[in-house]
Amino acid sequence: MKRIFLFLATNLAIIVVLSITLRLLGVERILDAQGANLDLNALLIFAAVFGFGGSFISLAISKWTAKRMTGAQVIERPRDASEQWLVETVRRQAQQAGIAMPEVAVYDAPEINAFATGPTRNSALVAVSTGLLRNMSQDEAEAVLGHEVSHVANGDMVTLALIQGVVNTFVIFLSRVIGHLVDRVVFKTERGHGPAFWIATIVAELVLGILASMIVMWFSRRREFRADNGGASLAGSRKMIAALERLQMNHGAGQLPDQMAAFGISGGLGGGLKRLFMSHPPLEERIAALKSQTMV
Repeated sequence: MKRIFLFLATNLAIIVVLSITLRLLGVERILDAQGANLDLNALLIFAAVFGFGGSFISLAISKWTAKRMTGAQVIERPRDASEQWLVETVRRQAQQAGIAMPEVAVYDAPEINAFATGPTRNSALVAVSTGLLRNMSQDEAEAVLGHEVSHVANGDMVTLALIQGVVNTFVIFLSRVIGHLVDRVVFKTERGHGPAFWIATIVAELVLGILASMIVMWFSRRREFRADNGGASLAGSRKMIAALERLQMNHGAGQLPDQMAAFGISGGLGGGLKRLFMSHPPLEERIAALKSQTMV
């Protein structure tokens, strides 16, 4: 119920704040004076519907998409002791975190990685790579599972979808306002939309989309620290630190597909401007954060 209220409140806040801001800035008067006659209220509703619609459709099919993209196979009946341990560990951690039992899956990949996704806290998927099962100790794997279960318990997938919906709305709305301004004010198109509108809109969407992705990735990096803390609570700080150190030793062996990278545990490498587009903080920062907390 809280997430539904947050979703509705966020949509309403966007519409109200943007409408008031545009009126205070006199954008409507400027457009009308130039003969644009742009219906900003209708455009804002259109942007919100498509911005949040796309984000929440992606969320709704996130488990199906993840399985298709990684080839993850859900464990219906454990075939060996390793799968039995995997399912029982997730079950125990889910009970500790106060969520329904997620689906547990394994996907074939050489890298050490794992991810969690799903439309709600009680309808989630936790998947690990075969590389993780082969190359991590049981204590390290337990901490990784705790990290992913914490993502689910924190509602990170829903929150990320909300934030993506917000930035999508801004990108769609502002890019069309910019396109309209260029078409009517600069190129003096009087009726309909000329080529300048479409070109300017596409360029604006690309530029604004890049800026928006920085915001989404910033949130993604923040949530990793929180999930690390959750993993430490469920499995123990020592195990969580050891798991991250193991990831650090094996980094670069292979990654999840780009579309799934934000849901994995290992993230990527990067510095400088590239850091702004990273879904995960550098592993050394995550390890240092956990160590500093254990020393307090």
